[in-house]
Amino acid sequence: MGLRMKFNLVLLLAFLVGLVLAAYLTDRILKQNAREEVVQNARIMMESALGARTYTAEHVKPLLTLQMKRQFLPQTVSAYAAGQSFKALRTKFPEYTYKEAALNPTNPNDRASDWEADIINEFRNNADHKELVVERDTPTGRMLNLARPLGIYDQGCLTCHGKIEDAPKTMTDIYGVTNGFGWKMQEIIGAQVVTVPMSVPLNRAQQTFTTFMILLGGVFLLLLILLNILLHFVVIQPVVRIADIANQVSMGQTDAPEYVRPGKDEISSLSQSFSRMRLSLENAMKMLGE
Repeated sequence: MGLRMKFNLVLLLAFLVGLVLAAYLTDRILKQNAREEVVQNARIMMESALGARTYTAEHVKPLLTLQMKRQFLPQTVSAYAAGQSFKALRTKFPEYTYKEAALNPTNPNDRASDWEADIINEFRNNADHKELVVERDTPTGRMLNLARPLGIYDQGCLTCHGKIEDAPKTMTDIYGVTNGFGWKMQEIIGAQVVTVPMSVPLNRAQQTFTTFMILLGGVFLLLLILLNILLHFVVIQPVVRIADIANQVSMGQTDAPEYVRPGKDEISSLSQSFSRMRLSLENAMKMLGE
């Protein structure tokens, strides 16, 4: 096996190890960044929903309280306001959803699904958990769900959801008296769940990964070509030349051409040493001939 082949095999092995390591770390970092981007977007959406809830509770509900005795107005409900604000968003981004899921909701549309019920029970069993991030595979792709506990911390909530007899008749006429009652202060009754698709950032991460690996492969190929050119002209060609002259001298050809490579590197030193050795050998042969 020649020097060039050994050099290329070692270089190829080093590249393969580096490529595998770079691919693993790059893929992991890009996917982690994509996930963090999705989580950040979900948190922004969650804060937007909380802003709608707060505004409704502080500014809208007080203005419509008296009218609630004649007609139930969903505009006074914070959850309704948050949901309505997301309807405008969903006209352009239908895969983005917001839901205030509850185990015992007044509106059946707010009843928690199986996986949402698991999140609510997690909050109920672990009071220190203030946020959960869950990833799910759906028919439309991978989704990230950001959830926060929904508890009763305002006594005013129990007016509609405490005892049935205390609830506004205008509300019970619409939703009935079967669900949405018996809530208690400090109780976790549901969860705010924001759903954000992960397909776009993950696809972007995959494209970035592919581009990076292609560029890395191109850089290696360029280095391989340049190093082989350097190896040929700096090492292999002078060594082959010196070896050919040495073979001629060993066969008794005293007229073999002299070769001294100019420079101060190791190959130049080798050629100069070989030239001195050849001259010493020729002088020794002449002395023996006399």
